[in-house]
Amino acid sequence: MTRALAVELAPYGIRVNCICPGAVETPMLEREIRSSKDPEESRNEFIRAHPIGRLGRPEEIAQAALFLASDDSSFTTGSVLVVDGGFVARQASHRGA
Repeated sequence: MTRALAVELAPYGIRVNCICPGAVETPMLEREIRSSKDPEESRNEFIRAHPIGRLGRPEEIAQAALFLASDDSSFTTGSVLVVDGGFVARQASHRGA
């Protein structure tokens, strides 16, 4: 959808991009972790899923959004910015991609 909208809206000077975050330390994630049978293990599973070895911080996702909203990304449209501590890269390497 991002790419299709980017192509359709580019002639109007509208850029369309998306951010795909990994697990981020937010109240929503904390509720998810606390509701599990073993909250400590649940938190550790989330952390282990990210090769960078930690959860993301909300400000890291905000910085990506600020970049995409800024003039520094004026030639960027139709892009998918993955801000996930290596989660997708790990998944791709396990599939042999």
